[in-house]
Amino acid sequence: MHELSIATAIVEQAQEIARADGTDDVSSVTVRVGELAGVVPDALHFAFEVARDGTALAGARLVVEQVTALAWCGGCAEEFALGMPPFFWCPRCDRPSQELRSGRELEITGVEPAPAPA
Repeated sequence: MHELSIATAIVEQAQEIARADGTDDVSSVTVRVGELAGVVPDALHFAFEVARDGTALAGARLVVEQVTALAWCGGCAEEFALGMPPFFWCPRCDRPSQELRSGRELEITGVEPAPAPA
C-alpha cells in the first residue's frame, strides 16, 4: 500500500509547514488528489491516521479534494473529462487528445493550525 508512504510524506511536510508558520499543532491538512494520481482516497485517509500517530498532527484530520482528469482537444478547442477508466478521445470531434490538463495532482494545499487554548 503506497498510500502509507504518501501519508507519511504528507505528515512530515505538514509538520515543516506548521513549524515555519510558528505552530506545532495542526487541526487539518488539505490535499488535492487527481483521478489519475494512482491514489485511493479511502486508503490515504486510513494511512494518514496511522502516519499521524505520535506526531504534532495526532489530532489532525485529512481533507482530500479530488481533481477530475481533464484533457484538451486542440482540433476543436474542447476541454473534456476523461472519466474512469480514462478515455482520451474527444467526445465532440472523435479525435485523440494529446494534452492532459489536470488529474495527476498530488499536493498539499493547506495546513490549518489548531485553535489556541482559551
